[in-house]
Amino acid sequence: MIDQSDWTYLADTVMGGVSTGSARVENLDNGKIIHLKGSVSTANNGGFIQVRTNVGKDAAKDLDGVRLLVKGNEDTYYIHLRVAGSFVPWHYYRQEFYVPKQWIEIKLPFSKFERSSRMLRWALDPSQIITVGVVAYGKNYEAEILISEVEFY
Repeated sequence: MIDQSDWTYLADTVMGGVSTGSARVENLDNGKIIHLKGSVSTANNGGFIQVRTNVGKDAAKDLDGVRLLVKGNEDTYYIHLRVAGSFVPWHYYRQEFYVPKQWIEIKLPFSKFERSSRMLRWALDPSQIITVGVVAYGKNYEAEILISEVEFY
């Protein structure tokens, strides 16, 4: 799922925040990775940097979760899943995960994702997922995460 043309970098600056960062595709011996790095700031109602990709509706239908292969700076990150019908950027389902300094496989079951708003259905419907985002979020910190794989399982 790592292809430069498929992933978009976003930050809270789109809504007045002051977080800064970048996301770029890099080549390693075993393939491409996404390197998300930056300063997350909660100043001015901000607090995120992210890299996001669109997925085809039904891409996760009848599957159990999101699988990642990542390494980073020993901090917490999130997966944000947006679904069809979520019209505002702050409507998503999320799950937190910890990233160590060495490569690790992480599996995040759909049943553990929490909604960001009461405007969303209580439980995530995997068949309705339309975007997947890897997000540094919610606190002041220096973020750095390398993402080798993101897929549904």
